[in-house]
Amino acid sequence: MCRKLSQNARRKQGVFADTDAVESVSVLEGDSVTLGSGFTEIMDEYLIQWRFGAENTLIARIIIMAGSITVYDDVLDERFRHRLKLDHQTGSLIITNITTEHTGLYKLQSNSVSKSFSLTIYAHLPVPVISRDSSQCSSSQQNCSLVCSVVNVGHVTLSWYKGNSLLSSISVSDLSISLSLPLEVEYQDKNSYSCVLNNPISNQTTHLDITQLCHTCADVHIHYCDTVEAVIRLVVTALMGVAAAAAAVLLVSDVRSTRG
Repeated sequence: MCRKLSQNARRKQGVFADTDAVESVSVLEGDSVTLGSGFTEIMDEYLIQWRFGAENTLIARIIIMAGSITVYDDVLDERFRHRLKLDHQTGSLIITNITTEHTGLYKLQSNSVSKSFSLTIYAHLPVPVISRDSSQCSSSQQNCSLVCSVVNVGHVTLSWYKGNSLLSSISVSDLSISLSLPLEVEYQDKNSYSCVLNNPISNQTTHLDITQLCHTCADVHIHYCDTVEAVIRLVVTALMGVAAAAAAVLLVSDVRSTRG
């Protein structure tokens, strides 16, 4: 994809930053990011190139004297297709609708300056789910056992908070993993608790409703017994209906047999 630069852009003098340091950039999946060249304007003699990954694959280039801008968005299995743009005034690289495939090292090269960017893309975070750990319930237990869980996450931290105070946390750097973090509270606890899932650029929070989740174990067992009793009644009723239908069939068959 090529485009001619304006005559004004070719003639303007530029100011640039010369650094070999790697700049870390983080962005949320689906957003756009601009990797700045450090130039306020580009000078006539500059050839500006952007390269990506360990293989230094050329993905964009500005040839100032020829007045052209080219993006190579068909390389690397077209992962950059319709996503690359170059600022014709500064030479900065713009990546739109970014995905985790675009994580990696980007290098700017020109006649007199080079810059590197380590780009990390984070996926959108799910909302953590708080549930009752019924396996820990006993009639003698004084506390309510809870679990906060998330699935298919990576590079995140899962934490329990009491008000603004951190109670416990667990971190993971792997991709697509499931996390669970337990918590015990008293049944009559009036404090505010929340479970927070976060990465370096975003977070999701679920607040605990103790009155909804934390009933006494006696209440749990009563509810369980009531449920079991209701199920048994339904089964017995169904069996009685089947037996009655079978008896009716036998009676009709017997009557027909007697008449014959």
